[in-house]
Amino acid sequence: MTSAPPSHATLFHAPPTAPRRLRLVHEEPQEEGGGTPPGDGSPLVGYLVLLPKGVDPAALFADAGLRPQIHPVAPDAVPLPTRAPDQSVLAGGPIRIDAERHVAELEGEELDLTYLEFALLARLVAHPHRVHTREQLVEHVWGHTHMGDGRTVDVHVARLRRKLGSAHRQRIVTVRRVGYKYVPPAP
Repeated sequence: MTSAPPSHATLFHAPPTAPRRLRLVHEEPQEEGGGTPPGDGSPLVGYLVLLPKGVDPAALFADAGLRPQIHPVAPDAVPLPTRAPDQSVLAGGPIRIDAERHVAELEGEELDLTYLEFALLARLVAHPHRVHTREQLVEHVWGHTHMGDGRTVDVHVARLRRKLGSAHRQRIVTVRRVGYKYVPPAP
């Protein structure tokens, strides 16, 4: 066993001869020439040791005269972590938006969208049936500093419709003289 270096030291640049097993000891202020010698009863900090199958964990500690508390866990006994529903994934009928991965899918097939097309589609799918004015879409997708007009939105919506294909282009509905809305299929 080897004592761990002081907390301000780093193990990231450990030499190849560095020990494979560490014993962490409580660090106390040291006076000149003093210190805490290893193995003087300082608390042992808990750690996890991963071993190849068939290796006896107690043998690792035998040379230091320690009797560790070993609690082997069978792989089947460890419950798999459960994930909360992903809030970054939006689903609107055949369209699925994964904001975290920045991916849009149509019926399980990934769509090839530009950054602005993705942002526009995500905004529409996030608020189905809600009418978004061109100005609202420009502000949300392009930002406050955009100097273009509402026709920019029209061009991007036309591109989105083409990419959605003939079976789903009607999901983005034009509300004359107002803007656009996303209409998912009826459940």
